[in-house]
Amino acid sequence: MGWLWNETMKWIQYFIFSAGAVLLAAALSRFLIAAGHAQVLALPDPMLGVPLRDAVIAVGAFELVVALICLFGKRVGLQIGWLAWLGTNYIVFWVGLLAMHCHPQGTCIGGLTDMLGLSRGASGLILSTLPVYLVLGSYTALIWIWTHSRTIEAVKMSCPACGIHIEFAGQHVGQRIHCPQCQESITLRRPANLKMTCALCGGHIEFPSHAIGQNIACPHCAKTITLLKSA
Repeated sequence: MGWLWNETMKWIQYFIFSAGAVLLAAALSRFLIAAGHAQVLALPDPMLGVPLRDAVIAVGAFELVVALICLFGKRVGLQIGWLAWLGTNYIVFWVGLLAMHCHPQGTCIGGLTDMLGLSRGASGLILSTLPVYLVLGSYTALIWIWTHSRTIEAVKMSCPACGIHIEFAGQHVGQRIHCPQCQESITLRRPANLKMTCALCGGHIEFPSHAIGQNIACPHCAKTITLLKSA
């Protein structure tokens, strides 16, 4: 389970980075288009009703923001969520265009002109495949994270240096980290159970190491005792 999670997260992070790079290129392309002198830019966008130049700039701005989140953000869930939101809006826009029998090449999502010197229609083809890439990748990642995050095993251990309790996902067993309190380098391990004898009745008690210091009712005499590490 841990290996599968790590490998899939690598794929998801690759998707996020690649989507960010494509969105950055798309945003720059739209800004170049908006800076052009094509007469069609003065016409209203068929879906948004604003001048096409303004619509292209607005879409490019959204793409730029999401691209920066993907390229420099640290929270995978937030990055995937933004990509899913943007991709969904693309699809909704395209469905609206089809319902209005409009050609996408003359819209803020289409490739109005080949400002990058590509072959005729090439930029439009690239921009038209972007929504499909974002929707398929983001929704697949969201579904996988949602279904598998619910089955992640939570493991607790005590830092051998300072004794602070540390909780981590089971797939990280064996990794080395710095203790969040004392900053000592430690290896994440499954805790071994400790044993002690009740000072009141002499009964034997077994408990996980992260429970040291907790007060419990002795399972033998029901008296309140503190769990301690035996000398």
